[in-house]
Amino acid sequence: MTAVQGVGLGLRREMLGQMLQHKPAEIDFFEVAPENWIPFGGALQKQFSQLTEQHQFICHGLSLSIGSPAPLDIQFIKQVKTFLQQHNISMYSEHLSYCSGAGHLYDLMPIPFTAEAVDYVAKRVQQVQDIIEQPLILENVSYYAAPGQEMSELDFTLAVIQQADCKMLLDVNNIYVNSINHSYDAKQYLQAIPSQRIAYYHIAGHYKQAEDLLIDTHGADVIDPVWQLLALAYQQHGVKPTLLERDFNIPQWSGLQQELSQIQQLQQTAHATASTPVTAKRA
Repeated sequence: MTAVQGVGLGLRREMLGQMLQHKPAEIDFFEVAPENWIPFGGALQKQFSQLTEQHQFICHGLSLSIGSPAPLDIQFIKQVKTFLQQHNISMYSEHLSYCSGAGHLYDLMPIPFTAEAVDYVAKRVQQVQDIIEQPLILENVSYYAAPGQEMSELDFTLAVIQQADCKMLLDVNNIYVNSINHSYDAKQYLQAIPSQRIAYYHIAGHYKQAEDLLIDTHGADVIDPVWQLLALAYQQHGVKPTLLERDFNIPQWSGLQQELSQIQQLQQTAHATASTPVTAKRA
């Protein structure tokens, strides 16, 4: 199985026909939510299978609800496993949050930053990995309240990743959004993540509601401070697959193309910098 690399874009159903005819050179891989494709069969599933046979794919789930007080949905996890195997997908990520309790909440809720929650989530991650027989990758999420907080977001995230022995999807925009909303240093957060734990990156735009309140929307262009943070991530942790998220207010292809090309340029610059030999200075 070829390792995913380069620059990716989330695949939407309305893109399917176009991408089957011609995949733009700026896209190295696609990301899909398995929940959006598992229920479908017939012509749509056949087209999707054609695309997964031709190109690289990763999965980013929406409803695993790893931090929920409700039991894990084992039947759903087995469906995900089948989907991953059917389409030869080796990377499956989910949100370090929860979206269900007595029912589905249709939003990502913050897990309490406590030692008890670390143990609870880590055990559930291990249970999922045992079922799907491949790593589960967890994404740092944006959050707007921290109920029952006993430790920092960073310490909580690192503790879960370490105890569960899993990988991390590092969402650069979420780091920036949280750093503004909760007044911490985004660069320090980035530096504290162990490079070997990072599987891939997300980058996206957000909505500025106030000077001290950003809303993670995936519905706007990526802003300069987030681009700068991505460049720093490449410098500190190395170039890894990077996915551009755009879920609504989707621009014409030229707009997406520009942002995909910017990711590619940052990656090329980071590669060039890393391969440039250091010349000793003469006294």
